[in-house]
This record gives sequence, C-alpha cells and structure tokens, in this order.
Amino acid sequence: MTNTNYPEKSCDIDRLVTHPKLVEAALAGQKTEQRRDGVYAYPGETFELDGIEFTVTGLERKTLGDMTDADAQAEGYPNMEAYKSLILRMHAGMEWNENHKVWVHKFEKSA
Repeated sequence: MTNTNYPEKSCDIDRLVTHPKLVEAALAGQKTEQRRDGVYAYPGETFELDGIEFTVTGLERKTLGDMTDADAQAEGYPNMEAYKSLILRMHAGMEWNENHKVWVHKFEKSA
C-alpha cells in the first residue's frame, strides 16, 4: 500500500513499536502514538504486538516542541519530562531541539 500524500517509508511497520515496555503499554491501551524520524506506516495499515492486531489511524508531521503532557501520555509516558529524559538517554549525544520534525503515527487496537 502506498499513499502519495506521504513520503516513502523509511522503515518497516514491524519496527514501529519494539521496546518491551512500550509494547506492554500499547497492549494495555496506554500507548496510542509513536513518534519516529521517518515514516514507518501509513493510515489503514496494520501491525501485530504479541498476537494482537493494531491499525494505524493517523500520520502527522509535527515538531518536538508541539508535544504536550497529553502527547507524552499517548506515547506511554507519565509526562513530557519523563518522555524527554528517556529519549535523550536512548539517543546518546542527541540534543532536544524543539524544532526537530517527527512523524506521529497514531494507532489503536483493531476491531
């Protein structure tokens, strides 16, 4: 499936949500978004986590500065401070740049 409104994928949909803690949060319904530098999935595509199917419901281009506590919670974190702290620990040498653009993949458990 390709969508001419979005750039080509930079990674496979199976790599969208991989960290065990985040997989657990998605399965529990506490994670409904994943920010990535590239496009991993288009709206309407599905992926599985531990045998449960999820559907990508949206894809938006936003900046890190656009993020709110509600966005961090949709990512599976308690607040922005926790999200920012973890991202900076995961990506050694990265500086938090409010203008850095990311792709926000929104998803939900398939019906």
